[in-house]
Amino acid sequence: MKKIGVCACYNTKNYGSMLQTLATGKILQNLGYDYEFIRYSRKPTLGLILRSIDRIPEKVRTKIRTINKKKKLSNYPEVAQGIEHRNKCFDSFMNQTFTSMSPCYDTITELRKAASNYAVVLVGSDQLWRPEGYSTGFYNLMFVPENVPKIAYATSFGVSQIPESKKKIAKQFLSRIDYIGVRELRASEMIKELIGREVPTVVDPTLLFSGKEWNDIIIPKNIINEKYIFCYLLGSNPQHRVWVNELKKRTGCKIVTIPFLDEFVEADISFGDYQIFNAGPAEFVNLIRKAEFVCTDSFHGSVFSILNHKKFVTFNRFSDESKNSRNSRIESILKQTGLQSRRMTKEDQKIDEVIMEKIDYEQVEDKLVVMRETSLNYLKNALHSIS
Repeated sequence: MKKIGVCACYNTKNYGSMLQTLATGKILQNLGYDYEFIRYSRKPTLGLILRSIDRIPEKVRTKIRTINKKKKLSNYPEVAQGIEHRNKCFDSFMNQTFTSMSPCYDTITELRKAASNYAVVLVGSDQLWRPEGYSTGFYNLMFVPENVPKIAYATSFGVSQIPESKKKIAKQFLSRIDYIGVRELRASEMIKELIGREVPTVVDPTLLFSGKEWNDIIIPKNIINEKYIFCYLLGSNPQHRVWVNELKKRTGCKIVTIPFLDEFVEADISFGDYQIFNAGPAEFVNLIRKAEFVCTDSFHGSVFSILNHKKFVTFNRFSDESKNSRNSRIESILKQTGLQSRRMTKEDQKIDEVIMEKIDYEQVEDKLVVMRETSLNYLKNALHSIS
């Protein structure tokens, strides 16, 4: 049988992206399918440049953020060195873990030819349908010929509304995909609004495995040999740091951080008792496993806290009113597991009261079992129908 081609975000220096890619490969392997992750270099051809003109403002903003980050880091060479070391940890994990890889395709033309050789092309998971990325034609599977079946598993829009200027292409690519399962409740609603199609909400690939099963995927290991609060923050909100320091005073636990990921937050130079740089995805999982408490503004930080039955709180990285808000994925998983009370959004909240509130993880696991079974059935049926 032909292989399954998988479009996934396997090479981003992001813990959640790599772990969900790992889980996607594992579940396909467990189901008995041969697969490979499709590599696409996005060589800047004239066609790609013309298709991507509308991305110029976002690319300029990204470039400015990168320049500003490098400029700030130049004042802290030890931090820059730490980040370089962490990036090598990501590369090492990627090279050791993702061995089922396609040749590297440079252009959409090469991708189209290659796609004809797959039994099916699957996209997922993560925020792969963010509107600014539609023009590349990759994660929305526009490069896949009509006669090759297409599946989306737990793919996310990353936003709660599609801009008017992007709705036409969104309708076009969604209508071409044979089986669609999305990660957020809001995403299911958006697809119904766009193309009138009912699609299931399925769990992130990392949730297809229980905490116990993850022990077999990533071997448990101690990194910090004392009680600690694992603080995993991607945003820059000062109030979140204040809350974590309050928790430290209340509990006596040390603060462990993995700083300077998405942003350079100058306050984080002196925040925390342990700043961990030699941490790839395996170390990230183990830091959550062994923590007394977890404080995070991250979706996957919340997911692995739940899988490991942690006392945790989740902060809002984005304002709910922000057009760039990506809070819907966190809202979904906390609502689905009955853990809405773990969110901290108001400055007058007491972190120790929220985090110490008992979680009935038996009930949470009951919900996860049902969600996991439903999601697996969706994936099995989709694959079986076209294989």
